Amino acid sequence: MRRILSIGDEARVLAAIHSAELQTSGEVRVHLEHKCEEEEVLDRAAWLFKELGMEKTEQRNGVLIYLATKSKRFAIIGDCGINNVVPDNFWDSACDAMIPFLRKGEYANALEVGITQVGELLKEKFPYQTDDVNELPDSISYGN
Repeated sequence: MRRILSIGDEARVLAAIHSAELQTSGEVRVHLEHKCEEEEVLDRAAWLFKELGMEKTEQRNGVLIYLATKSKRFAIIGDCGINNVVPDNFWDSACDAMIPFLRKGEYANALEVGITQVGELLKEKFPYQTDDVNELPDSISYGN
């Protein structure tokens, strides 16, 4: 299978996750694949969210950024702990920030910007705590 990100780009995305998680107790993950087989991208993202065990955080404040490159589809979803305290359009600014980079095929730049925005959005409702525990792996998962 063809790589979606180079090793250097993966390192940049992982650094962005680490940096975002220093602002918030929220947990950020990225899942990449070539094709989204689901009719609704949010259905695929929600299935992956569960599959990756992202609902297992104490505050239910996990966030998944999902990107299917060949299908040209992406989503940002958060767990119920986030969704219960934020407006419905909470993720719009992060999505909007990613779109110009995605249109140019600059996936690492899009992810870096999106992850940074997610960290900024979450820090108000879920600020970083000095005793914060990293509850989910800071990693990129891959699908088809």
